[in-house]
Amino acid sequence: MRRLVFHPCGNYKERYEQELTIFETDFGRLWLLIGLILLFGVIPFISTSYVLYVLNVIGIYSIAAVGLNLLVGYTGQISLGHGAFFGVGAYTAAILSTKMGFPFWAAVLSGGIVTSAVGMIFGLPSSRLKHLYLLIATLAGQFIIEYILLEWESLTGGAMGIVVSGGTLFGIDLGNDRAFYYVIFVCFTVLTWIAVNFTRTRYGRAFVAIRDNDRAAEGMGIPVFAYKLLSFAISSFYTGIAGGLFAYYMMSITPEPFNLWLSIEFLAMIIIGGLGNIPGSIFGTIFIVVLNEVLSHITEYLMNVGASGVAITIAPLREFVFGLAIILFIIYEPKGIAEVWRVIRSSFRLWPFSY
Repeated sequence: MRRLVFHPCGNYKERYEQELTIFETDFGRLWLLIGLILLFGVIPFISTSYVLYVLNVIGIYSIAAVGLNLLVGYTGQISLGHGAFFGVGAYTAAILSTKMGFPFWAAVLSGGIVTSAVGMIFGLPSSRLKHLYLLIATLAGQFIIEYILLEWESLTGGAMGIVVSGGTLFGIDLGNDRAFYYVIFVCFTVLTWIAVNFTRTRYGRAFVAIRDNDRAAEGMGIPVFAYKLLSFAISSFYTGIAGGLFAYYMMSITPEPFNLWLSIEFLAMIIIGGLGNIPGSIFGTIFIVVLNEVLSHITEYLMNVGASGVAITIAPLREFVFGLAIILFIIYEPKGIAEVWRVIRSSFRLWPFSY
């Protein structure tokens, strides 16, 4: 009979499976179970419509942030085009749904596949470019895709966009926040689980080797360019899935949201949350989305109380606040919120004997 383990006393491993396990103790597995019960059995029933909306946005953006972290945090390939890739996934799902009659699941999955192919195309420069130069190449991809979404009116509807009818899944209408909450967070849970396990495979270790030193990785026999393209493909697939969910959830999309600022927000999420850390992507997404909502509420409050001049002055400060947050985290906590959480968690590991 297997013995439960709650607090490890030393670091004694007898099998490779013990080294590769995600949770060192059953205590972690217990909290994961509690978290899933809260996520699916409690939160959707005690939350207001507004809270459900914020949670749904966090879930969608978290999927894209996890994908971007696989590319930037684990492989070291900087991208400033994921806002446009997010738009490719959204428009692909919307076009297939409205013009070809694809069901919800097929449209969203196709959005991920098409975005993956587009990401690989814009990942081709990674064979010769890296760091700032690769960033500029992906920035060019951002502007190209923005132009296509706006000007190809016969396909994308131009500035008018596309209206997406509410999707259905297994006969269930997804036209309300609570129903869509379950779809978003089931996708989020599955894709996050896949990402965590992927980073522990030989492919994930190869990504990290390329990030640390691509020449040394090539000397060890890793096909660097092929793995870079794979990283772009996987990252873009995650972003495309998130974009497809976004299109169905919003029910109406235009090219405006999928701009350079969205790409910067995605980068801010993984930098503030923690590069090379899957939970950090989620922490960073929560931080950025909540910060956006707080700033919006402050502006709206000032407008309602008659301080419209102050509100107009504060509204453009969102970019300043985001930039300041990134700088402060880089200076004082370069490993992001995930490192803060690790320190807090470790401080309780030996409680009450830690002092």
